[in-house]
Amino acid sequence: MNKLILLASIGLFCQCNTLQKSAGTTDATVTKTFTNPLLPAGADPWVIQKNGVYYYMHTTGNRLVLGKTMNIAELKNAELKTIWEPPAGTAYSKNIWAPEIHLINGKWYIYFAADDGNNRNHRLYVLENDSADPLAGTWLFKGKVSDATDKWAIDGSVFIIRNELYMVWSGWEGNENGRQDIFIAKMSDPWTISGSRVRLSSPKLQWEKHGDLKSESNPSHVDVNEGPEMLQHKDRIFLVYSASGCWTDFYALGMLSIPETGNLMDSASWIKNPDPVFKQTPANKVYAPGHNSFFKSPDGKEDWILYHANSQPGQGCGRFRSPRAQRFIWNKLGMPVFGDPVPEGLSMAIPSANK
Repeated sequence: MNKLILLASIGLFCQCNTLQKSAGTTDATVTKTFTNPLLPAGADPWVIQKNGVYYYMHTTGNRLVLGKTMNIAELKNAELKTIWEPPAGTAYSKNIWAPEIHLINGKWYIYFAADDGNNRNHRLYVLENDSADPLAGTWLFKGKVSDATDKWAIDGSVFIIRNELYMVWSGWEGNENGRQDIFIAKMSDPWTISGSRVRLSSPKLQWEKHGDLKSESNPSHVDVNEGPEMLQHKDRIFLVYSASGCWTDFYALGMLSIPETGNLMDSASWIKNPDPVFKQTPANKVYAPGHNSFFKSPDGKEDWILYHANSQPGQGCGRFRSPRAQRFIWNKLGMPVFGDPVPEGLSMAIPSANK
């Protein structure tokens, strides 16, 4: 999501800790197909699938809510729990965006961006839980995750390659807005960046630069690269990111790639795709698709993309963005082929092994 525009949406999740439905119900034996959107609203959707269970999050703005279901088609009936609310008056008490849950070395971690009510102060933070079930146990606030520059940062994601832990995020080069770049850094543990950040991508292509916000009250132009997510397939690594302003219909996904043996910390080793790999499709009435995550089907045979999008043009970054999922494939060159965002109401089979 772009960080100049505060979320108008709180999302579909309830405002309390009430559990909506047990994940032990027989969702998988009841619903064999689904249609998009998965929920009426929910920006920056994230999902991880573990042993046939889906753990889901999206931006709520004021707290962290975790969903759990055995069937992605039944996300609207997922077991829900507010697992953390920030203490008032802190540097991370407001504008909580783009949470992601990861399993690292047997412990659960949730990364999110937050500030004190002033967008200039957005930084990344992390929680830890050593329970086997992330809806159980205790979530501990581990603190801010930052490199030595401690610049504005949002949309943090982590991944492991060759037994090394990395973080990628969207940030500013300096102290002023105007451009959001994608950075990468090595981590010594899930809450500590141990080296210098390296910029992997800046919005330089024409399709990445939609979204002029110039006005009498806001004379700046903001170019956006954000929402970086890693995807590995065979001998290549892909970084898929969102570009252009989310307040425009041109918000879309771009992609960088590098050989699995390449130096991830060398920006020159990454190849940027010249065109968006997933974009608005007016014929299907899908606009501004972006801020995605990836997941495998429970049997490990299918690859899926989860993203948010609008149903009408001009709906911007607010409460209209809804989470959607669809399967994607790989071409003969080993590159992901996402196709077009599918129209609402199109019946699709649920991920394999949930059938």
